[in-house]
Amino acid sequence: MAEGSGVKVIEAAGAAAAALQSLQAQVGQEVHVSDWLTVTQDRVNAFAAATDDQQWIHVDPVRAKAESPYGATIARLPDAVAADLAAYSLQEGKPFLPGAKNVVNYGLNKLRFPNAVRVGSRIRGRFTLVAVETVAPNVPQVTEATRSRSKARASPAASPRA
Repeated sequence: MAEGSGVKVIEAAGAAAAALQSLQAQVGQEVHVSDWLTVTQDRVNAFAAATDDQQWIHVDPVRAKAESPYGATIARLPDAVAADLAAYSLQEGKPFLPGAKNVVNYGLNKLRFPNAVRVGSRIRGRFTLVAVETVAPNVPQVTEATRSRSKARASPAASPRA
């Protein structure tokens, strides 16, 4: 599991107090499940280009099919899966914290990758609220445990806490 904190900044003190109270009541509960996200070769290639990671196991489907123990290209972990799920789970229309002025990804504390994520897999994240702390007026810091799961596997693809 990866552990980190996202900082949620609330627009008004009244809204901040109500949001903080609501969040604290949900500690220990699953608070969000993302939609399924298909890991495409285009997505993996774009991430490889952005991070200058052109390893064949990520970007060469022919070689990966012939030489990889997975029989296919795989997503670059941790970034591809963790970043995709975090961004995908915070899309507009699905606010984690209604009324938030902005959300800052504070980072990851622990991260495990028990399984590779093959291109073509469908993954999703399940988010459990671990802690809510006030770090400044109207600024709660939220820690979530996240498990990403592939539809093709019963075990997690990644288990970050963020």
